[in-house]
Amino acid sequence: MAMYTLPELPYDYAALEPVISPEIIELHHDKHHAAYVKGANDTLEQLEEARDKDQWGAINGLQKNLAFHLSGHILHSIYWHNMTGDGGGEPLEKDGVGELADAIAESFGSFARFKAQLSKASATTQGSGWGVLAYEPVSGRLIVEQVYDHQGNVGQGSVPILVFDAWEHAFYLQYRNQKVDFIEAMWRVVNWQDVAKRYADAKNRTPLIAP
Repeated sequence: MAMYTLPELPYDYAALEPVISPEIIELHHDKHHAAYVKGANDTLEQLEEARDKDQWGAINGLQKNLAFHLSGHILHSIYWHNMTGDGGGEPLEKDGVGELADAIAESFGSFARFKAQLSKASATTQGSGWGVLAYEPVSGRLIVEQVYDHQGNVGQGSVPILVFDAWEHAFYLQYRNQKVDFIEAMWRVVNWQDVAKRYADAKNRTPLIAP
């Protein structure tokens, strides 16, 4: 059975300063993300054992655990590449990401309106969660989703292309309880080249359901 592995960071721990401190990046990646990878692998082993023994008393808990840990692993794997030390601003045609910029304007009315919606969705997530810009394949539009924990409150089949981690472990050591300040700072490190590539990849997939 294939197992999940912790991906290496695409930069060093200090690459996103001053927006995110090296201490946070190290703990977030090496401890928290690693725990989701281990949790997903452990749950897969437990599910394999349940199949082998045909014992299903724990199936509900195991399925929830798999969704939680696997979604945490996937979202964090996107998160690291969504950021760069020389990012920020907004996607512009002159930077080679005009298709993404046009899609944002078409789906939200303007970049400013999109930024306001994703910022508010991220900052007001109840408890732990994420703010997500996703490609919705049925309509072919971009949508903002508010993800509780790692896996709740999402449109089935939507593809995340930009994720803002709003769990306290992503910011508390540096921003304390000021989640709003952290989300605002995040816009200074968005890697629009990565987001544009994810948008193009998602758009080129065959839709799961015909419109």
